[in-house]
Amino acid sequence: MGGRLAGIARRDRPKGPMHTVDHGQVSLAEGLHGDFRSALASGKGTRKRQLSLIEGNSWRAAQADSGCLADWSEARRNLLVEGLRLPREPGAQIAIGSALVLEVTGECDPCERMDALHEGLRAALTPDWRGGVLARVISEGPIALDDEVRIV
Repeated sequence: MGGRLAGIARRDRPKGPMHTVDHGQVSLAEGLHGDFRSALASGKGTRKRQLSLIEGNSWRAAQADSGCLADWSEARRNLLVEGLRLPREPGAQIAIGSALVLEVTGECDPCERMDALHEGLRAALTPDWRGGVLARVISEGPIALDDEVRIV
């Protein structure tokens, strides 16, 4: 059984605010269209951090542990997944919607910006890959809220 895509967020500049959207296009060349970080990673050639994903359960657990009330998008991840445990090993593949396939490249380590958002949030996001996963695009395609998310 798969999960669902519960959120899409992007930012247009370094340290810029995250903007949530209902749908988007993800490509090999630019990652999530309109996202500064995706485009930057795509241009570097390694494409190890084109997209970041976080589980809804992990975000809520970190909120409970830290007392943070911020929206998931403030964690600066691109995609929020509900109802599915994201793989915790590089090389695993995640399919979203009808065409998009991502490859996990590693853990998305929480940075000092999380404590700037709420003291203790960085530590709360650290155990068991709660901060999410980083991924690169294997097969491009459109995404939209409520798309099915599954492990390939």
